[in-house]
Amino acid sequence: MPDERAPRPAHVWYRPMTARDRSERHRAATPLELLFDLCFVVAVSMAGGQLHHSLAEHQIGHGVLSYLLVFFAIWWGWVNFSWFASAFDTDDVPYRVATFVQIVGALVVAAGVPDAWHEDFTTVTAGYVIMRFAMVGQWLRAARQDEGNRPTALRYALGVTVVQLGWLLRLAVPESWFLPSFLVLVVAELLVPVWAEQAAPTNWHPHHIGERYGLFTLIVLGESVLAASNALQEALGSGHPAGGLISVAIAGVAIVFAMWWLYFDQPAHRRLAQFRRGYVWGYGHYVIFGSAAAVGTGLELVIDYDTHTGHLGGLGTALALNVPIALYLLSVWLLHVGPRNECRPIAVGFPLAAALVLAVSFTPLPVHLAAVVVVGLVVTSVVATHGHPVGE
Repeated sequence: MPDERAPRPAHVWYRPMTARDRSERHRAATPLELLFDLCFVVAVSMAGGQLHHSLAEHQIGHGVLSYLLVFFAIWWGWVNFSWFASAFDTDDVPYRVATFVQIVGALVVAAGVPDAWHEDFTTVTAGYVIMRFAMVGQWLRAARQDEGNRPTALRYALGVTVVQLGWLLRLAVPESWFLPSFLVLVVAELLVPVWAEQAAPTNWHPHHIGERYGLFTLIVLGESVLAASNALQEALGSGHPAGGLISVAIAGVAIVFAMWWLYFDQPAHRRLAQFRRGYVWGYGHYVIFGSAAAVGTGLELVIDYDTHTGHLGGLGTALALNVPIALYLLSVWLLHVGPRNECRPIAVGFPLAAALVLAVSFTPLPVHLAAVVVVGLVVTSVVATHGHPVGE
């Protein structure tokens, strides 16, 4: 029987930062983590809004690239906090203060998103570095107070510090080095956990990590609904006929609901346990989060097209929605369902549905048919598994 920790008392000024029990029962997300997620979604919303403006103005390449770069800063700051908290959360006053600093950094990132779309990453970099240096402080605290994890914690502190210095120095590089230097530093960020965990794996909790990723998936899906709702409200307020807009809204809600269903049909911790140390599963959620958030932008553009307020053509509008849906289906298939799933309709259904969603972009009713496809995939999943998880 695993050794269970007693519930931690609230309002503790200080407690030693030692590794939490990986098999601890009833481990759930804390109110602080929920607040952290809600603050981060401000930056997600800003990135989605800027992507909407870029695509609406036919600046497709620039908009998509800027979105991918900015979303990395948002996503990676969230990822590092979540995995550290899973292993070392003390919920004492110093820990809460350090988390507050990271929240401030996230809000600075959000404030810098519009400038980043004009290739000025100064504010975004400042906010990002604030978040990451706060994490360095957390790792140094863990190194000082947890002897067993000291080598790993010191590696994290060193690696994160070096990469942050790289981000700061990058602000001075010539414009022609902008993208190559960004990509080099992204790779360096991704390699820090791989290098650090070689010393000794941290005690992250599978159920807790699964819940944390699920909660952020809910938040970005909710952001998509909010973005579409705001666009719909604006269109109706301007006097456009309600019939077509309402049908688009129903189709959009059906798409988001189906996306929710397909993600949560599989208990995340089961699949997470099948990935070595969680790297592929954790890193792969960049696509899940980014595509889920971009669906809201796609729905906004569809409403713009129907109300003749956007400059993107019909095919471009359809692809702006259906490409993120297809990417979402493929990434959920790879991370949650498994290409070798023993249930053949499920193993084949996800990539087939992704292909069909892209194909209906070339039809007169791309949104409605995309909704039919993803809802059909949900029905197939339910019938094929008879209510059982769709894992391998």
